[in-house]
Amino acid sequence: MLSSFGKGLILLGVMLILLGALMWAMERFAGARGGGLLPGDLVWRKGNFTVGIFLGTSIALSILLTVILWVIGWLSRR
Repeated sequence: MLSSFGKGLILLGVMLILLGALMWAMERFAGARGGGLLPGDLVWRKGNFTVGIFLGTSIALSILLTVILWVIGWLSRR
């Protein structure tokens, strides 16, 4: 049991590192082309009030996380 707990912690650590690298890359590359917004992201600014609906970013992250989790599941079944 302790062995599987340790493997789970290592997997969680690797996933956090990958998520951090993804966030760094998105900020670096998307930020360089205009504020970090993807096509489909909606932002309304009125005075000191801002509302953002990040549809493009949400869809991109959803697809990326689905692929990552699918690969992890596939590798764990092998």
